[in-house]
Amino acid sequence: MTEPRGPTSPDEELLEAETLTILSTLDDATRVERITGELEDGFRALAGVGKAVSFFGSARTGADDPFHAQARDLARRLGEEGFAIVTGGGPGIMHAANQGARDAGVLSIGLGIDLPHEQAMNDSVDLPLEFHYFFTRKVMFVRYASAFVVFPGGFGTLDELFEAATLRQTEKIRHFPIVLFGSAYWGGLVEWLRDPMLAEGKISPADVEMLEVTDDPDRVLAVVRAVEHRRPRSGRA
Repeated sequence: MTEPRGPTSPDEELLEAETLTILSTLDDATRVERITGELEDGFRALAGVGKAVSFFGSARTGADDPFHAQARDLARRLGEEGFAIVTGGGPGIMHAANQGARDAGVLSIGLGIDLPHEQAMNDSVDLPLEFHYFFTRKVMFVRYASAFVVFPGGFGTLDELFEAATLRQTEKIRHFPIVLFGSAYWGGLVEWLRDPMLAEGKISPADVEMLEVTDDPDRVLAVVRAVEHRRPRSGRA
């Protein structure tokens, strides 16, 4: 039998605890303490953030990709209207959006994640936060933003997209726009939601309609402007 190996991340240590392949290096009390501390640190650091938009998209999007320039320009335009920009703090679309925030002179936030193949925080982040656990990080993306703008991406992007869609469907959050930028990329997904998912009664028409698909930056701005935004406590202490 193969000897168990050490976990490569705190998420793996938590989720694979007591299996035959991964060593459990913490007890449950310590895990709860770390999770609590991570949430407390995030709440403390972001408490003063007012209206903000979370951007998602592929870390693999190169600087020469048209979506990179579009993400930067859209983040800049939102920034010029006073929105802070929140990303995962990595490369690709995340870097582009953080650059746009810098261009506009608004707060540029990066919520990094501990991964086996480490991605450094990009150099356009003003407020960096590092998370060990995906689920604590997800809380911050929703808690401190009023809308999601989702550029083409992979599994991580889809994870955040459907997390927000589920929260909307179950009314854990309301009036929270989810904008999919790039109709050629997202069109097939939305059609699949309509048929077979909607056609077979697995979701309701409103569940599809809450996803706004567009190629028009002006439409994104109009959708984001139309919703209620956070009124933060003063300061971040």
